[in-house]
Amino acid sequence: MTTTLRPTGPLQQGADGAKARTYDVCVNSRPVGSIGLATHEVFGPRVCRLHDLRIAEPDRGRGRGTVAALAAEEVARGWGCTRIETTVPADAAAALRLLTALGYVERSRRLTKPLTDPAPALPIGTEGRPMTEAEAGPWLVRAKELYASTWTDRGLSEDEARAKAENDHARALPRGLATPDTWLSVLIHDGVQVGTLWLSVLDGDAFVYDVAVHAEYRGHGHGRSLMHLAEAQGRAAGRDRIGLNVLADNAPALNLYASLGYEPASYYFCKPLL
Repeated sequence: MTTTLRPTGPLQQGADGAKARTYDVCVNSRPVGSIGLATHEVFGPRVCRLHDLRIAEPDRGRGRGTVAALAAEEVARGWGCTRIETTVPADAAAALRLLTALGYVERSRRLTKPLTDPAPALPIGTEGRPMTEAEAGPWLVRAKELYASTWTDRGLSEDEARAKAENDHARALPRGLATPDTWLSVLIHDGVQVGTLWLSVLDGDAFVYDVAVHAEYRGHGHGRSLMHLAEAQGRAAGRDRIGLNVLADNAPALNLYASLGYEPASYYFCKPLL
C-alpha cells in the first residue's frame, strides 16, 4: 500500500514568500488522515511549520504518520525551507515517539502548574516588592538582550532579533510598570536585590515571562523564592494555573520546576532539512 499526501486546496502564497497548504494523508487514494504545512511567521520562507498531523484511529500503528511526516519534509524542501518545526502536546505519546525517531530535537517546552495550595512563605530575610521606575530601565535592557539572544540562536540575524525584542516587549508592556495584569518585581534578600520577576496574564492563566537570579547570587535558593513569589501573585490575581517556557538544555531550571510541581504541557521540536 502507498501512503501519499494529496492537497485539499490550492497553495496559499503571500507577497513576502509565505506559503501554506493542507493535505489529506491517503493510502491508495483513500483518505486516512490530514496534515498542515506553513512557512514560519517569524523566520519566513526558510522555515516550515508542521501542524495538525492526524491519522484516523483504524489506520494508526501502521507507519502512516511516519510516511506522512517524511513526505511533509519533502514538500518543505521543495518550498526552499532549511528547517522544519512543530509543537506537540505533552500527552501525545505516539507523536513524541515519531518525532524522536525521525531526528527532531526538542528545543523548549511549556510547563504548567495548578494554583491550588497556598504558596510557601519566603525564607526569613527574603521578600518581593514591586520594581521601581529606576530599576525597570536597566531590567528592560537586560530582558531585551536575553530575549534577542534566544532568537539569534534560532537563526535570526542580530538586527532581526533586536527588532523582534523591541516589538514584542512594546506589545507585552505597552504601559511599562502600569501595564494591566502585569507584575514586575524584584526579590530582596538581606537588603540586597538578588533577582527579578515578570509575571503577566496569558490566555487567562498567570504566566512567567521572565525570571532571573543575578549571577553572583545563584545557587542559594533564590530561584525557588522567585517562583514562590510568582505563584503567590498568580493566586492573588485570581488565577488557578501558572505556566512558563523553558529551554530543553536548561537542566537546572528543569530540575527546579519539576521539584515545584510543574509538568509539561507541550514540547517544541525542530529539525534541519539537509
